[in-house]
Amino acid sequence: MLNLVISEELTTVATMIKQGLAFFFLSLIVVCNADPIKFVDCGSKVGKIVYVDISPCPTEPCVLQKGKAYSVNVTFNSNVDSEISKAVVHGIIAGVPIPFPIPIDDGCKSGIKCPMTKDQIYNYVNELTVKSEYPSIKLVVEWELRDQTKTDYFCFKFPVEISS
Repeated sequence: MLNLVISEELTTVATMIKQGLAFFFLSLIVVCNADPIKFVDCGSKVGKIVYVDISPCPTEPCVLQKGKAYSVNVTFNSNVDSEISKAVVHGIIAGVPIPFPIPIDDGCKSGIKCPMTKDQIYNYVNELTVKSEYPSIKLVVEWELRDQTKTDYFCFKFPVEISS
């Protein structure tokens, strides 16, 4: 009986080590293949941003071409348990926030396994599509991910220029 208990515990430990190593190497690949953007934290209340990458974005401000899609990758730590997460994106033009639609606003369908648990690191991945009908303009993008109480896991702002 004791051997069975020890065997089960070793199997559990081995599985945890494998999962940890898989996450570490996946994170390492992402970090090595991307340059993080400069951003301003605009009110992360129940989380802490570790890393933000917009790809491709080789210059700052990010020059977003009309008709193209850009990958948004945010690694963050959750400070709370939550059943849901929802993304809210705005373009800020002359100080006025204008809703910016994204294809999937459900964070649980954007790389995050829900329910989310406190003190875990998550990797949020989404797409920012720049429609051809958008005007050519410089603006600030504000990207938030909220928990079930509408409190921000993360909120960050970064400058962009929409170009033809």
